[in-house]
Amino acid sequence: MLEYYFTEEQKLLVELVRQIGEEYIKPYALEWDEKEIFDYTPIKALSHADLFGIVIPKEYGGLGWGVFELCLAVENLSYFCAGVSTTYAASFLGAYPILLYGTKEQKEKYLPAIAKGEKLCAFALTEPQAGSDAFAIKTTAKKEGNYYVLNGLKQWITNGGIADLYIVIAITDPAKGARGASAFIVEKDDPGFSVGKKEKKLGLRASVTTELFFNECRIPSSRLLGKEGMGFIIALRTLDYGRCGVGAQALGIAQAAFEVAFKHATTRVQFGQPVYNFQAVSHIFAEMATKVEAARALIYNVARYIDSGAKEISIFSAMSKYYASDTAMWVTERAIQMMGGYGYMRDYPVQKYFRDAKCLQIYEGTNEIQKNIISRDLLKFYKK
Repeated sequence: MLEYYFTEEQKLLVELVRQIGEEYIKPYALEWDEKEIFDYTPIKALSHADLFGIVIPKEYGGLGWGVFELCLAVENLSYFCAGVSTTYAASFLGAYPILLYGTKEQKEKYLPAIAKGEKLCAFALTEPQAGSDAFAIKTTAKKEGNYYVLNGLKQWITNGGIADLYIVIAITDPAKGARGASAFIVEKDDPGFSVGKKEKKLGLRASVTTELFFNECRIPSSRLLGKEGMGFIIALRTLDYGRCGVGAQALGIAQAAFEVAFKHATTRVQFGQPVYNFQAVSHIFAEMATKVEAARALIYNVARYIDSGAKEISIFSAMSKYYASDTAMWVTERAIQMMGGYGYMRDYPVQKYFRDAKCLQIYEGTNEIQKNIISRDLLKFYKK
């Protein structure tokens, strides 16, 4: 791969994550996938290594790093298992609203425990009728004195049931449409809050996805994030930060698939020579390597751009998510083809990479939605 001139701290971060991957993930990843097991062991290892504090400021017990370092961690976790990296990355998706919009009191209460890995987070926006059309949410939050009472249902929530904190987007003023949504911090033991069954998924099976139910769920008004009516602003900004991480997941999967298939092609002998020697095969690997490197360059630069404090990040975050996840899907499909029958067998990991990659084109906004964002924001840059 190209030289990206990591700092010594960034090199140590990558080394640490890969050590955790080798010891706590690689020997078990296929079993977790096959049996749909969520295992706390790698999460605890990441916690003990202080890696849940990557983007949390030092004054709250974190490492004070940025999106770029988080992408490095997510990429290298995904190389070993995207299910594990989904649990990890989704906790940051739930932490970002507090980090970006929380009051001093909210940050002091929650961020230290998040940084230590003592509390996992989840981000709850999607509902049965509100996927790509997020503005169609029906979950409500009614103000009653010093409390809000939530009623409704959230669907396909990563870390549902295992998270301690949930950022929930709910309607506080139906008459205002999209401007009537607000964001709330819900704790796992709040009365009226419950978790549905664990979903059975095509991929990312080592992570947990569930429904969330709110039945007269009563929470203190101090758990409102920002102000009433800021719900979708908070949600969209959170996704701007998170989508680069989805791109990093895709990058880790694609790199792993490439390496497994490359090793196979250079050692598998047919017609008296390694199959890699045939031009039709080697040219596919040339395309795979180029697409992976192009995705890496985009993701790393977008992450650094976000960390620079730039305001217009939606378009670039969308680009990184869309391009990298499409690349991962293409690379994993080609990896299966390059391995032939071996690639199709569940004893080998490339079929898992293929199934895991598919979800990255869907969650945190489908790639079709990413193209909407990109095409919309192009007007800001070129229509002058």
